[in-house]
Amino acid sequence: MRIHFPMTTRTPALVLTILVAANVTACTGGSNPVRDIAVAVGAGPKTAPTPDFVARSRPQNLDYMPIGTAVEGRPTAARTAAEVKAEEAELDALRARNEAAGAAAARLGGTPPPEPVKLPVNTPQRPAQKTNSNTNR
Repeated sequence: MRIHFPMTTRTPALVLTILVAANVTACTGGSNPVRDIAVAVGAGPKTAPTPDFVARSRPQNLDYMPIGTAVEGRPTAARTAAEVKAEEAELDALRARNEAAGAAAARLGGTPPPEPVKLPVNTPQRPAQKTNSNTNR
């Protein structure tokens, strides 16, 4: 015995599949057909014009530098060996000054802490006796 499904039960599944596929394709790429249709009808978001100061501050051509190509020339000239040696000597002198200042601070901070204040030890007092008590028993 063969079971026959009516065509009406396949129609909602087919429509649902088409809607899901349309939503998925709408999310990919730079275009969005749902948004484009909404804008065409007049129900979509209104885009504001770009302010003049923004348009002036951004370049008209946004071409990016291709990967793997070297930038031509340096913005500053490379230092010579003599200039490098002079910078090293200057840094060594700065390090020596910092080490001397650190040693002086260590000498000043090396004083021992003050001794704690010694307070006199209180001896416990004898409890006061009652005046009407008989202690001669």
